[in-house]
Amino acid sequence: MGVEGWGLLLCLALSRAAATGPSGAERQWRTVDVILDCFLMVEDGQRGAFASGDNREKALLVLKQVPMLDDSSLEGFTDFQGGSAAKDDPPVIFEASVAQVQMPQAAALLHADCSGKEVTCEISRYFLQARAEATAETAAWFIANVQVSRGGPSVSMVLKSPGDAGNGVVQPPTLDLPQSPPGPLQATVEFQVTTQTQSLTFLLGASASLHCGFSAAPGLDLVSVQWRLQHEGRGRLVYRWTPGKAQAMREGATLEPEQLLLAGDASLTLPSLTLRDEGAYICQITTSLYQTQQIIHLHIRASPAVRLSLAREALPPTLICNIAGYYPLDVAVTWIREEPGGAPAQVSGASFSNLRQNMAGTYSISSSLKAEPGPAGATYTCQVTHVSLESPLEASTRIVPHTVSREPGSVLGLQIQVEELLSLPSMNRVQLERQTTGRRSVLAVIFVSALFLLILWLLGLKRQQASSARSARTEDDLWVATLLPRSKKTE
Repeated sequence: MGVEGWGLLLCLALSRAAATGPSGAERQWRTVDVILDCFLMVEDGQRGAFASGDNREKALLVLKQVPMLDDSSLEGFTDFQGGSAAKDDPPVIFEASVAQVQMPQAAALLHADCSGKEVTCEISRYFLQARAEATAETAAWFIANVQVSRGGPSVSMVLKSPGDAGNGVVQPPTLDLPQSPPGPLQATVEFQVTTQTQSLTFLLGASASLHCGFSAAPGLDLVSVQWRLQHEGRGRLVYRWTPGKAQAMREGATLEPEQLLLAGDASLTLPSLTLRDEGAYICQITTSLYQTQQIIHLHIRASPAVRLSLAREALPPTLICNIAGYYPLDVAVTWIREEPGGAPAQVSGASFSNLRQNMAGTYSISSSLKAEPGPAGATYTCQVTHVSLESPLEASTRIVPHTVSREPGSVLGLQIQVEELLSLPSMNRVQLERQTTGRRSVLAVIFVSALFLLILWLLGLKRQQASSARSARTEDDLWVATLLPRSKKTE
């Protein structure tokens, strides 16, 4: 059975255990072999120098008897047998005991294939900076770097092989180890450094905890812990710990000495993140014999604030969408126009101001658009998309055209009425429309009341004019009667 068969068997067992597995109280510990497909990086003539990707060999890393909680998913899962490897192109097999160290990420490595994640593993020679003379000629050291994709952990392990001719090991000449009868290379994991995730993202001003843990074989003393930051070609020391002394080069950076010594937890806490904190953090652990590290990429995000305004003095009317305080640089701005009863439509022709960067390092920009209200008015929306937002941010306003009465010497003009101006996520647009409809109803009542009062005033004016006309006719008759002779008056 090849290594793919072992992985398929494990995945089938896990799927069966999903419905029938025991509760947490019933779970027990058992030991499992964790098998990883790797590449052995072959040396290219000089110590520490490696050739291109073509100069590497297939390898298997078998972590022997790793303690793991059993939830019935491992029933029927047998230990690795060396004869199951491919015969036509046999890989270099490393059988490594983990009895001297803890492997907290072993479950993530074991279940990675079933979770749809990829595991990359590279093994290379490891040269001690200060080796023990007694083992210098017989022992050999390797370092295995294992990474799980899609936010999974990363583990670096130092393997020690006795290298004696009696251990039943045969190795390619490139490993420069004593030749012996065929068999896996027996090794022991003596030191491992791990991180729970290789990439983290936090908002500007938040606090971040960068995980880094280690485990060392008995007899190895912790010499130092060092955190460094690399970003855009520049590096600086962030934190350094040595026995009895801690130095924080970044204000507020902390590391818990008790957890460091008791639990092998070298995690770093950074409060009140700024953009200067972004970059690749290197957690380097040094013991009396070994030194290795993990890299955690820290990304900083700042969400934009969106405000929509109207340049009232401009004709035709111009809308201005201000986007401020965002990071990183890339941002997308989309204008949408919607008429009553119509479907929203994307609008082109917007212009942009020069990009601005403030003292904190965040960016601001403005987008302008000439609006066309149409005969019934229209709602314009400025939609902003940014990597810091789970959904686009929107600012909407409705503009309505009004005609101004024509008087002698005047020109028929256009007045733009801004009915609404909000900055809100797209999910609140229904509430906005309800508020706008309510305001329209109030305006309609006011208009009808004013029209009714105008009609009453016109009726009163007409009645007054009619009364004045009757009074004028009565006075004319009296005046004529006074001027006639008495005989004419009698007639």
